[in-house]
Parts: sequence; C-alpha cells; structure tokens
Amino acid sequence: MSERLEMPRYVKIAVDVAMRIYKGYIQEGEKLRGRSLLAGEYNVSPETIRKSMKLLEDKGVVEVNKGSGIIVKSIDKAYGFIESFKEKESIGSLRTNMKKLLQDKNDIERKIQDINEKIIDYSYRFGNIDMIKTIEVEITDSASIIGKTIGDSEFWQNTGGTIIGVKRNDDILISPGPYLEFKVGDKILAVGDEDVVDRIKKFLGVDEIR
Repeated sequence: MSERLEMPRYVKIAVDVAMRIYKGYIQEGEKLRGRSLLAGEYNVSPETIRKSMKLLEDKGVVEVNKGSGIIVKSIDKAYGFIESFKEKESIGSLRTNMKKLLQDKNDIERKIQDINEKIIDYSYRFGNIDMIKTIEVEITDSASIIGKTIGDSEFWQNTGGTIIGVKRNDDILISPGPYLEFKVGDKILAVGDEDVVDRIKKFLGVDEIR
C-alpha cells in the first residue's frame, strides 16, 4: 500500500482562503470574515482558523489585527503560497511513485532469484534426464574476461548463455547481476540453447566445459 501524507486541516483551509483571494473573490485591503464565522463555514474550531490565519500571515498573505480583524494584504503572496503547496504535493507524489517502483523492483528481483535457485536446483537434480542442462565452466588465468564485470564482458551478447550463478571458493553467487567482476578460478553456471557450449568455449578460449 502506498504511503500518502495527509495535509493538516488548518493548512487545507489556508490554501482554500488563499485560492479565494487569488481568484478575486476577496480583494486586497478587504476584511475576511471573523474567526467564528469562518469556523462555522469550514465546520472547524476557532483555534483551527487561528492557526490557518497565522500561517497566511507568516506568508504575507493577510494581516491579523486585534482591532480591525483579518485584512487581505497581497494577492501575489496568495498565489505564491498556493504554488508552493502544488510543488510540495508534486514532490510528494513523485516520492510515493518512486517508493512503489522500488518496492516493485525488489519484488521482481526476489522472484528472479527464486527462479534462478530453482533452475540450479533442478539442473543438478535432473541433469542426467536432459530436462535442464546447466553449463559449468572455470575461468582460467588466460581468459580475457578476468577483471571485467558480467556487464562489461557482454557475456550474453557474445555467447547467448544466461549466467544464473557463479561458484567462488565454497560459495555459489546466485543471480550475480551485471556488476560482478570475474576472477581466476570462478566457475560460471550458465544455461542456453544446444549450441551455447561451443560459443562459450570459443569466447573463453577453453577446450572443455562440464
């Protein structure tokens, strides 16, 4: 569920009053209704109206005087106040969208990792049945991809093989991503079509692949 910050009621009222001033319903120099009337109009407490007017006064939109009431001071400031909240709302929407996209990205990456783990598991368990064949090839000290990342080596573009894991020492790096740097002794686990073995041999310059 996406997170959305709710604007406080007194701020909403301040924005609404500023909009009325900007649209010309209330002119500069005119007096706004008293707090009690505004409280009744917006169905809130007088304290909420006081906070709204204080916000507008701080932004130079109105002037609050005990003797003469609330006077409209600047239409331009009212417009600026409205625009500032439009920008804040836009930034908030972008942040909400970004958070959702990042969550979706994390979910997709988890699903990809789960699938890769199943591929590796199935390939070892059913390799002899020729259901899914995992190719395992060790990187020797003569391989041209040593020191390169998976992305930089363009492994898939050159071989058509998809790297689903890399054995390094006693660990298997599942779904390593494009930034993993190849090292001597790494064992690449890849899947591909029936001709992928020959292409990987040629690309890496090796004579034998498991």
